[in-house]
Amino acid sequence: MSLEKVKRSLGILVVVGGIVAAAACSDNNTPTAPNPSPSPTATPAAADVMITINGMLGAQSFSPNPASVKVGQTVSWHNADVITHTATGTGWDTGQIPAGQTSAPIKFSTAGTFDYHCSIHPTMVGTLNVQ
Repeated sequence: MSLEKVKRSLGILVVVGGIVAAAACSDNNTPTAPNPSPSPTATPAAADVMITINGMLGAQSFSPNPASVKVGQTVSWHNADVITHTATGTGWDTGQIPAGQTSAPIKFSTAGTFDYHCSIHPTMVGTLNVQ
């Protein structure tokens, strides 16, 4: 084979290879879906009563204090402080509530007076009257 034929063959191979590579990378003009954005996190259902966590202020840590609800109602705690807190009573616990977040509602099915506290900062205390 002459040098000219080899050069011509290599040139054709380069062109064909380029076409094949371009076709493999092509999206065939079919639009692709954009990267999905993260799903929003679930927002807790609205509670019947909202108690605000004010910070490490003893008996003024939770507002209102005492709070009152009716049997069967739900309560959520909104953390208005800059650090994580909980609302923990005998038999129930909100879990950790980060700054600016709200706990899931807790339903109170039994009448009575219930003392609670922050399990991270036990000097934070509150009272819930369920009537």
